Amino acid sequence: MSPEVRDAFKSLETSKRGMIVTKKHEEDYDEAFGPHLVKLPKGAAVEQIKLTPYQQFCWRTIGNFVKRRDKTNPKLEENLQAAHMRIRPDEYVAIVLMTTILTFVAMLVVGIVLGAIFWLIEWGPWGFVIGAMMVIFVPILVYFGMMSTPGSKAKARAKDIDRRISSAMSFISAMASANVNVDVIFKELSKQPIYGEIQKEAEWITRDTELLGQDILSAIKTASIRTPSEKFQDFLQGVVTTSSSGGELKPFFLIKAKQYEDERRLDLRARIETLGMLAESFVTVGVAFPLFLVVMMSIMALVGSNPDFIVMLLYVVCFGMIPGTQVGFIVGISSMSE
Repeated sequence: MSPEVRDAFKSLETSKRGMIVTKKHEEDYDEAFGPHLVKLPKGAAVEQIKLTPYQQFCWRTIGNFVKRRDKTNPKLEENLQAAHMRIRPDEYVAIVLMTTILTFVAMLVVGIVLGAIFWLIEWGPWGFVIGAMMVIFVPILVYFGMMSTPGSKAKARAKDIDRRISSAMSFISAMASANVNVDVIFKELSKQPIYGEIQKEAEWITRDTELLGQDILSAIKTASIRTPSEKFQDFLQGVVTTSSSGGELKPFFLIKAKQYEDERRLDLRARIETLGMLAESFVTVGVAFPLFLVVMMSIMALVGSNPDFIVMLLYVVCFGMIPGTQVGFIVGISSMSE
């Protein structure tokens, strides 16, 4: 191979490496400023995550008990990271257990008070049943509700990422078309609040590269494991695979932008069809059927032998069923339209 061709390949390889590797500091940087110096913008302060006073109370009270159990919960840790809840799994378990215990004590007191009240009005058995149900079921609901909170928040973040990934991919592909480095792309993406949870994922990637000193591919690989969205995970894994195998990132970004735009168009079409079906159901269930029921019951009240009972049912239909149906359709349609 001639020296000219070898030099050409060498310069091409250097430019490609610059696209996927975080820029390093000079060799004498550590000697001059120290190995752990982090340069922040003027006026910026490092955010410190602290437990709230209640969380500190829970950890001080039963933290040793939780640590002695020494049972790792990888699913809980994964959900906490995916939900961006900045708390350790053992601390969160201590908070859940302490809240459950306090709820049990509170429900026990409420149950005793209700039992005494029902006993005074000679409804003693009912007071015992209601108090027992509150003491048993309310703490159980609190425990499982709090334990499922990280997973619910992670799923909500995944929905937000999937909803915005098409527009975010257009932003990424536009910057890649201008030959911007990958680390700079994610750094600029982390400054765009319009992209919601994708911006926060980019913030963590930028944190890993600029504050923790990871190279950009390692930070992206870590983010692909941490993110709750399968679409964003597939995209990040594709970036790592394409860069590691020597492929070009610019065509990959353009292909992904086209793919997510097509998927978004199909999703919108399916959502519009679902909304149309709900509109037809609303006309039938929420409008026509209540009117037919009110007219029929009014006639029955006029010609029937027990009009008081029919009038009571009319009150239930007018002030219970009809508003409940309206609220149900409003909540369902609003959750879909988001």
